[in-house]
Amino acid sequence: MVARQLDEQIAAHFPVGRRLRVLDVGLGQGTQALRLARAGHEVTGIESDPAMLDAVREALSHEPAGIRERMRLIEGDGRDTGAHFLPGAFDIVLCHGVLMYVPEPDPMLAALARVLAPGGLLSLLVRNADALALRPGLSGDWAGALAAFDSPTYTNRIGLAARADRRETLTTTLTAIGTPLHTWYGVRVFTDQAADDAKVPDDWDQLLTAEDRAGRTDPYRAVAALLHLCGVRG
Repeated sequence: MVARQLDEQIAAHFPVGRRLRVLDVGLGQGTQALRLARAGHEVTGIESDPAMLDAVREALSHEPAGIRERMRLIEGDGRDTGAHFLPGAFDIVLCHGVLMYVPEPDPMLAALARVLAPGGLLSLLVRNADALALRPGLSGDWAGALAAFDSPTYTNRIGLAARADRRETLTTTLTAIGTPLHTWYGVRVFTDQAADDAKVPDDWDQLLTAEDRAGRTDPYRAVAALLHLCGVRG
C-alpha cells in the first residue's frame, strides 16, 4: 500500500522520467530504497542499526552494478541529517516507521524538512494515535484498549516501547516547518489483526483493492493502524 501511494505522489509532483534524489531515513530492510533505486532514482539511506545496515548491504550486493551505484548507505541517526547533508539536497525524504521510536518528533521533522528541496516531497508513515485502542480492543484485550484511550505510548508486536502520533498534531507541525500536509492515507484499515507470518490469501488482489480504497476514503482511513502523510516543501 505504501509503495502504491508513494508512486502516486511521485507521479503527481515530478515529471515522468526525472531521476530524483531520495533520502530514506531509518531505511530498515531497505524495501522502499531498493525499489526506488531499481526505478532509476539516486537513493541515500541512513540507518542507526548496524545489523539492519548489513542486511541492506547484503541485499544490495545481489543487485546489478547500476543499481548498486545509485545507492549510498550511511550509519547514523535521522535526527542528525543536518550534519550529513546540505539544505535542499533531496527531492524526496522518506521517514517510514521511525517517528514511533522518537520521544519528540518535531526536531527530527524540522531536520528532514531542511534537507528537502523546494517542491520536494516528505513521506511519513506513523502509528495512528486516534486508532490506538482498536488493535487491543478487537483482540479482546480490554485493559489495553482502555489504556490506549489515555496515552499515545504502547508496546509493539516485537515487544518494543513505541509512541503513536495524531494526524491533527502532525498537520500543525508540518505547516510550521514549511512542509504543509498535501495528502494523507490510511494503511492497514482491515488487516491490522493479521499475523506477521500469515499466508498470502487467494483473494490477494481484492484485499489490496479494498485496503487501497479504505485508505483514501473517510471515515475508514481515520481508523487505520498507520497513517501515510505526504507534505510538500513550500
